[in-house]
Order: sequence, then structure tokens, then C-alpha cells
Amino acid sequence: MGSAIRRARTLLGLGGRSSNMTIAPNEHPSQPDAPGVLMLDLEGTVLSKEEETLLGSPVVGGVILFARNYKSPEQVQALNAAIRACNPQILIAVDQEGGRVQRLIEGYTRLPEMGVFASRWRHAPEQTQALATELGWLMAAEMISAGFDFSFAPVLDINIGLSKVIGERSFGRDAVQVAALANAFMEGMHEAGMATTGKHFPGHGSVSADSHLELPVDDRSMDEIRSNDLAAFVACVDSLDAVMPAHVIYPQVDPDCAGFSSYWLQDILRGEMAFDGVIFSDDLVMAGAAAVGGIEARVDAALDAGCDMVLVCNDRAMALAAKAHLEARGAAANPRLVRMQRRKMWHREELMRGDRWKQASTLALQLAENRGD
Repeated sequence: MGSAIRRARTLLGLGGRSSNMTIAPNEHPSQPDAPGVLMLDLEGTVLSKEEETLLGSPVVGGVILFARNYKSPEQVQALNAAIRACNPQILIAVDQEGGRVQRLIEGYTRLPEMGVFASRWRHAPEQTQALATELGWLMAAEMISAGFDFSFAPVLDINIGLSKVIGERSFGRDAVQVAALANAFMEGMHEAGMATTGKHFPGHGSVSADSHLELPVDDRSMDEIRSNDLAAFVACVDSLDAVMPAHVIYPQVDPDCAGFSSYWLQDILRGEMAFDGVIFSDDLVMAGAAAVGGIEARVDAALDAGCDMVLVCNDRAMALAAKAHLEARGAAANPRLVRMQRRKMWHREELMRGDRWKQASTLALQLAENRGD
């Protein structure tokens, strides 16, 4: 923890890192089997027989859960345990950003949208970064206690007031602010034992179209992107374990959508930025991915461009087609994906008895209710 953050935690009355919680390290073998390259979703709150078989495929390496998969803390813990029983190497993910993107609500702390930090940061940056660290730790510890490996967080897009799908999910309106707060948030995630995922590379905030529904086009030059959106990713690269590219085309830079572009993923992200972490595709069922072709073409384009894992969600027929295609392709497991496994174990009851959880949860609720000034 940096000295500035430590001082700010003291000002907030949060003390040091230690808490009353019991933490057990996650014991992975020194050379564990790597997960497969396909992440898919489930239909309900328990595994079906079809899903048990599906998860056993060697090309399936991840599952993402949505709100429809959740009823209670006990239920989701049992579901995640059942998933791991089918495939011990599998990664289990969730979108638990806070605000309107929070899949687990009842029984877990209601997190604010990250945009609540923006105005506070301008007049009290150290204290606000300390708050962001606490919320990153809180989210990560709670999700690990539920049986997840990681949440797809944080959002590194810049909110210029144009993109409704990003909006207050963003930490702020400029790269300096976004990077400062996101790095603090990721510090908390790492303290809790969770890997981080920055999205949506190289930036989704400057287009109005929603890539879930259509393919956005960002007509800015590379210089404009580099000095704004991309600057946030560059400033956060040392804190990032993974990156998720946007389903956005930047035609002044490259004709391909970023998630299917070897220029963005290989030349810029891997080359210029020297990023060696995991690259996840965004959901290949989204309308923003459709221009590439059918699901088989989308899978190939994403992997060939440099993605380590592809997401195929909310369409079981497409998921089955992607699985069959990857099996026929002989897609190998990817050792880089092991880095996304949870690094600590948190037990829910012990977590909630700890002072740090109590303090962080109270702060989160105050912020969510706009009472955190």
C-alpha cells in the first residue's frame, strides 16, 4: 500500500491492512492444468445435466454468472461448488462493478456506481482513493467468499457524457482521474486476492451507440485516442491482470473492431504497452461482434487477433456451436489463464465478522445512498 493511501486510510479511521478476518491462501499446484479458452453462461440457479456435460469439455475454461443464476448466498456458493466439481480448472466470473452492473445484490453489499468518486476526488484525492481501495477490497472479498475467481472490473472508460452504456460506470471524465481511482480500486482487489480486468480497451466512452445492440464507430484519430482513452489504460497497465477489448471500430486507426484487431491487441497492447496478462473477448453474441460473421468466424477472429479466452453468453445454440468448433479446431488450453484464479479464500461468516468488512460495507452503503460526503 502506498504511503499516501495509508495516510488517507488513517484519516478515514480505517487503520492498517490487518483485520479480524481469517484468510487461507488458495493452494494451487505449482503447475496446475490450464483452463480451456471458452467461457459460457448457465440458464438457471442449479446445473442441468446438459450443463454438467458441457462444462466437462476440455475447451470450456470459464463460466460467467448473471442475476438469473442467483437466489441467495448459500445457493450461489453451492452452484459454484457444483461447477468446480465438473471442471476443477474452470474460472468462475461475474460482473460485480457496482451500481446498475451488480449481479449479486440480496445478501451482499450494495455497491455504488464508480462515478460517485469523481467529484470527491477533485477536492480530496487521497481520501477518495482510499475509499476506492476499500470498495475494491470489499467487492473482491465478497465475491471470492461466494466462490468466484474474479469480477470483470474495473471499467477504465472515460465518461465524457456521450455513452449511456458506460456513463456512471466510469470513474471520471479524464484519464488522470480514471487512472488514479482505478489503480486504487485494483489495489484493494489485489489485497483481497482477486485478479483485475480493465475494460473496454482502448476506450468505449466516446461513442453513443451501445455495442450490445449495434456496432459503434469511433472516428477519432490515433493521437486523440492516445491522449485520452488509451492514456488511462497505459497508466493502469502495471495493475492489470487482464484486459477486455471493446466491440468498437476506430476506422482512422484500423478497419477491424478492437476485439478482432491484431493491431490493437498485438501491436499496441502487447507490443507498445508490453502487457503480458490475459485478454478476454467481450461477449461474442453481442451485436457489436456480428459483422465478423457467424459464431465460428467470431471465435476464430478473436483468438487469431490475440484473445486468450472468448465469451459466448445468453445464446445456448451459439455456445454449443462455439464449443463444437473449438473442439474441431483442437483449441489448446491456455496456461496464461491460470493467473485469473482467486489467490485467497474468504469464508463468508468470518469475513462479515471482521472490522474491515464492517467499515467498508458501511462506507459503500453511504456512497450508494449519496450520503458519503
